[in-house]
Amino acid sequence: MEIKELYNLFKNHPTITTDSRDCPAGSIFFALKGTSFDGNKFAAKALEQGCSFAVIDDPQYAIADDDRYILTDDCLTTLQQLARHHRRALGTKIIGVTGTNGKTTTKELIATVLSEKYKVLYTQGNFNNHIGVPKTLLQLTPEHEIAVIEMGANHPGEIKTLVDIVEPDDGIITNVGKAHLEGFGSFEGVIRTKGELYDYLRTKEGSTVFIHNENEHLMGISQGLHLVKYGTADDDTLCARGQVLSCSPMLRFKWCHGAGTWHEVQTHLIGTYNIYNMLAAACIGLYFGLSPEQIDHALTGYIPSNNRSQLTVTAHNKLIVDTYNANPTSMDAALRNFLAIDVKPKMVILGDMGELGESSAEEHQKVVNFLNTCQFDNVWLVGKEFGNTPCEYRKFKDVEEVKSALAHERPEGYHILIKGSNFTRLYQLPEYL
Repeated sequence: MEIKELYNLFKNHPTITTDSRDCPAGSIFFALKGTSFDGNKFAAKALEQGCSFAVIDDPQYAIADDDRYILTDDCLTTLQQLARHHRRALGTKIIGVTGTNGKTTTKELIATVLSEKYKVLYTQGNFNNHIGVPKTLLQLTPEHEIAVIEMGANHPGEIKTLVDIVEPDDGIITNVGKAHLEGFGSFEGVIRTKGELYDYLRTKEGSTVFIHNENEHLMGISQGLHLVKYGTADDDTLCARGQVLSCSPMLRFKWCHGAGTWHEVQTHLIGTYNIYNMLAAACIGLYFGLSPEQIDHALTGYIPSNNRSQLTVTAHNKLIVDTYNANPTSMDAALRNFLAIDVKPKMVILGDMGELGESSAEEHQKVVNFLNTCQFDNVWLVGKEFGNTPCEYRKFKDVEEVKSALAHERPEGYHILIKGSNFTRLYQLPEYL
């Protein structure tokens, strides 16, 4: 079946599912494959559960004379092509978002700001890969005026794959840092891959890039692009510029448009580094015609709920929960910010950073070296990599060992930073603290 024919079916059945356990009536099931599963095996079940059609790529699972089965060469490619076709058919203005750190928070802030004026579709959670991106695009409706699409990558070429599906009109790279080095091979590989968004936008007439003016890596690869800049420099040519006023622990900052009036914003985010995410959202809001007052309202009202820069107050402690992901760049920023907060006593619980390849031992040692200069009141390290790092801090094999320890010796009255890669499962700890 040609994509145009499939699209005609999609217009009458505009709900897509890839999970045979979640089959809304009238939906289309795509039989995707993974390392340990084959969606083709569940096509019949999906139809029984309520799907109107099942897209498969293994003919042995098609039932003769049953036109509900749609055979294609590759289900994933077909899903991606269908999403791109839908995106082109609607012509919605799309902002593409990528970066090493901050892209999910920035995406949510941009969407929150733009929603003050527009009907916005934006990536939910972290559905930012080769499956999540097309599924998000297929949720576009004619009512949406702008879409904010997050794109993630841990190997070279992945951003190019995603921008070829999304075809963004404008874009932002939040930053580039040391993450997924095992896949990218080097920091330079990270820059090249994130820069694939810029490469695409150079080919698109009328595109705009929103850029942190003081980020030398991004400015260095931005030649030939129309730039709208934000930052903290004393430069009234910036679209949005700002200064941190305090962070104890919530960020409070002021910002203005060029040489205009200053506005103060009290946020619900922890970390001075979040000023760049806030300024990015303000910059994009201004570009799309929002008033400073609308932007202030949106930024003030945004409350994180995704284990990123999130304050959790328990009956016993105050927790800074940043457990969705960790890499050398974000770990350093989180520790420096925690160090600067004027509270006592302080404790850190850090989990391993993943996907660092041959650099892993060196990068974990750098974290320990920095901890040695911080004089925190208590430090717990969790995971194999930290376990192999020479130091005198208390070490735990995994989160289960931490939970066992907390059952007998829970800290009281602490401010506690909890940070680690998602696989360490440190997000389970707040209920024990």
